[in-house]
Amino acid sequence: MTIYFYKVSDPYGCFSNFSPHSIDLGGRNWQTVEHYYQAHKFLGTTDEPLMVAIRNAPTPEEAAQLGRDLARTCRPDWPLVKTVVMREAVLTKFLTHADIQQILLATGDESIVEDSPRDYFWGCGLDKTGQNHLGQILMSVREEIRHR
Repeated sequence: MTIYFYKVSDPYGCFSNFSPHSIDLGGRNWQTVEHYYQAHKFLGTTDEPLMVAIRNAPTPEEAAQLGRDLARTCRPDWPLVKTVVMREAVLTKFLTHADIQQILLATGDESIVEDSPRDYFWGCGLDKTGQNHLGQILMSVREEIRHR
């Protein structure tokens, strides 16, 4: 049985990058994976000062909005490193929070899919043909944690 997730309030909502599970990475605390991910789009750019505003955004929705501002200069290597940045944050989240680590491990060998109707890169998209990179990262993190 495939496990679908999307909204924080839904079953398996802890798999969402918007879930209220903080992480410590790079010597800083990030309220959510979404805060960390969106901020790192600007590392090493003229818009790097925006990282502070994103880290301090009151909600992951606001962090995402700031990070998706097309008027800002995204780092040129972002297409190459974004999945690495995401995996590091997701792994840290599940190593930090034992309660959700157990939820992830309890999924066994089931496929995990971000059921985003709009995102065909991180999720499966409306027609379920998306690349589901977030689901793939979660399954990879699950496997790594099992073997620690």
